[in-house]
Amino acid sequence: MSAEPWRLLSLAPATPERVLAWFDGIPSLDVGFPVERSASAVRAALPGVDIVVTDWSNALRIDAAEAAVADRLSFVMSPSVGLDNIDLPVLTAAGVVVANTAGINSASVAEWCLGATFAVARSLVWVDGEIRAGRWPQLELPERGSTELGGRRVGVVGFGAVGSRVARLFAGIGCDVAYWTRRPRDEDAAAGAAWLPLPALAERSDILVVNVALTSETRGLVSAEVLGALPRGAIVVDASRGGIVDHVALLGAVESGRLRGAAIDVFETEPLPIDSPLRRSERILLSSHAAATTGQAIGRIFALVGDNVRRAIAGEPVLSVVNGLGPRVARRVGH
Repeated sequence: MSAEPWRLLSLAPATPERVLAWFDGIPSLDVGFPVERSASAVRAALPGVDIVVTDWSNALRIDAAEAAVADRLSFVMSPSVGLDNIDLPVLTAAGVVVANTAGINSASVAEWCLGATFAVARSLVWVDGEIRAGRWPQLELPERGSTELGGRRVGVVGFGAVGSRVARLFAGIGCDVAYWTRRPRDEDAAAGAAWLPLPALAERSDILVVNVALTSETRGLVSAEVLGALPRGAIVVDASRGGIVDHVALLGAVESGRLRGAAIDVFETEPLPIDSPLRRSERILLSSHAAATTGQAIGRIFALVGDNVRRAIAGEPVLSVVNGLGPRVARRVGH
């Protein structure tokens, strides 16, 4: 290994003090930050950088323009599961190892999906608002369609670490669970859930929970057509990425009364614009991309981020590589 310290550029939306704590005790590492949170500042900071920790808010990206000036970039560590803020093919072609934190936050996201479904099914947010306004909406709830979840048919779109846990949680309260993913799981991994094609899954889902990653193949996956196939009174829970579920069609289906309601944690533009029409429906629970934001999940995520950076510098295999390279990071020599 070179005696020259490895240079790490953090794009994470966190204070320098917090970021430095993630890497405390790792020898031969210099941690830096762009002078401001802008694309031009990122490009200016990238020459000579060996490692980048990406921005989970997606405000700062590593695309082809950034890769072109990153003459020594050898390892990109994403503190989230989603990779839509990097150009993965470009980085792979350049020999840059990319890793994420897949599976680390699955418990938190799955529990949010279950909790959000309860909140929509029982109108918990609406009831809270009514009581705070001085009303007592006990008898109005049956008219709004308050319902138990036990015995409902649940469809899970995506069956990775989150989706499979979502399926187990809903099965545990007596729901009939089926799922769709591009590659059906074997019987043991499916844990009793049946695989169905997406159109058939939609047709039988009283509750549709979406957990897939955003790719060119999944963008627009839960379209107006898929939403239109759901039974009347269904609930949609979106904990995937903005751009997978057609939120315009979803809002229309909720406002028309065809769907009971929805819960959305992810949006194409984040933070959600103040003039977004999604804000006007009291039957849609809105969340700030926070399904994974628990103390336990955050602790696990940044333990892995720190450990993977240590592994890269020490020449040990890094964990959770997503682009088929590595797992040992070969330090590049700049131009």
